[in-house]
Amino acid sequence: MKLFAICGALALAVVAVAFSGVLPIEEIARSATPLITDPVTAMAAMGIAGASPLTEFRKREMPRASVAALMAARPSGIIGAVRNEANPGKIEALLQDVKSELDRIGSDVKKTAEEALKQSRDAGDASKEVKQKADELLINQKKLTDAHEKLQQKLEALETRNHDLEQQIANRRGNGDEAKQSFGETVANHEQMRAFAANGCRGTLRLAIEVKQAITSVRPGGGGLIWSDRETEIVGLPKRQMTIRSLLTQGRTGSNAIEYARQTVRTNNAAMVSEGVAKPESDYKWDQETANVRTIAHWVHVSRQAMEDAAQLQTEIDSELRYGLALREELQLLKGDGTGQNLEGLVTAATAFVPAFAVSGATMIDTLRLALLQASLAEYPADGIVLNPTDWARIELTKDGEFRYIFANVMQLAGPQLWGRPVVETQSMDADEFLVGAFRTAATIYDRMDPEVIASSEDRDNFIKNMITVRAEERLALAIKRPAGLVHGDFGNVSG
Repeated sequence: MKLFAICGALALAVVAVAFSGVLPIEEIARSATPLITDPVTAMAAMGIAGASPLTEFRKREMPRASVAALMAARPSGIIGAVRNEANPGKIEALLQDVKSELDRIGSDVKKTAEEALKQSRDAGDASKEVKQKADELLINQKKLTDAHEKLQQKLEALETRNHDLEQQIANRRGNGDEAKQSFGETVANHEQMRAFAANGCRGTLRLAIEVKQAITSVRPGGGGLIWSDRETEIVGLPKRQMTIRSLLTQGRTGSNAIEYARQTVRTNNAAMVSEGVAKPESDYKWDQETANVRTIAHWVHVSRQAMEDAAQLQTEIDSELRYGLALREELQLLKGDGTGQNLEGLVTAATAFVPAFAVSGATMIDTLRLALLQASLAEYPADGIVLNPTDWARIELTKDGEFRYIFANVMQLAGPQLWGRPVVETQSMDADEFLVGAFRTAATIYDRMDPEVIASSEDRDNFIKNMITVRAEERLALAIKRPAGLVHGDFGNVSG
């Protein structure tokens, strides 16, 4: 339709140009538009012809009417503005009257337009006065429409205000006269605040505001909306640092026992001899020694549901079981008694401390120096010292007569050392005891099976109970080949 309108308008423009010398363009457009039934095409034609489309369209619809007919159809009154009526009922009634009047005016305008169109066809052209009255009638109709819309908005605003008033009345409490106020209103209406404002807001004001029915963190109240934060980290019990294994030589084995030869006799008769004289005979003997592979193991029972539902549980169980193996291994390496399935530990196989000479007023530092001497005299220079943490603290705190530390430097960052040897602290060593020696030369660890953790449901009635047995296990052997390279003793600070 729009395409047809444009084409029609272009055609009319061509005609207008052709007859521009004969008839005025405006007259051509006025004469052609009654023949165009489509409003869009008619308005386009007027626009191209240079006339005002809206004005001409109005004139086309109501071009020629008698003044008497227009005056008879004129509305009795026009409402230009809405009164500030406080009564919604009256406004609603007024709105109904305006709507009825608007409907009547619309009907009259339609009838007047039809009558004016009929007269225009009979009379030929309408006078200027008739056109002016027609425009006035349309303007009055628009004012009436605007008044209707304003009344509608006013009615909606009054309904909203009435609803707010009903809520305020419902919120009244106490004596029925005091309405609930916000915190800001309470502060603004406080007597002290008013006096403070009247005084020019000089100085500082402190107000004590009474809180009624406050929402607190106590249930019922805001407490039901407060949720605790949850840390995913598991706070476990402390774990001891393992140190003994790192002192020893480590190897592997593919058997259940380690056999080695230990020399027990060395009689060296090497001497200077004369020509033709019998040479001296020396004597050497060896014994076969065996270090058996021992097993360290333990297990724990856990339900399958717990293992599947708690993602961290499997890791925690694995860590705890492995720590248990390492702790028992440390105790066995140091103090295993060699009976049954126990390893023969370093302390058990070590040589007892026998000082080479007595030192007047000997201290713990002197005792350790004599133990190092004993290892050196046995041709096994010591490479470390094992102490209980309490004994090492006693040594570090030793002072001279002027309360100066003997050798400790509280600012040093290097690891603990004494007489040039590293000091290893472990609670696996009893207090008041010490062990010094050439650890890497004296003993070797042979690992048969590294620590492993295995879970299985094939244990007793685990399958029908949905239980899982988690087992941790390792196998190793400890061969102390040179016990003379280890010296064990006590400081004598603990009697008995």
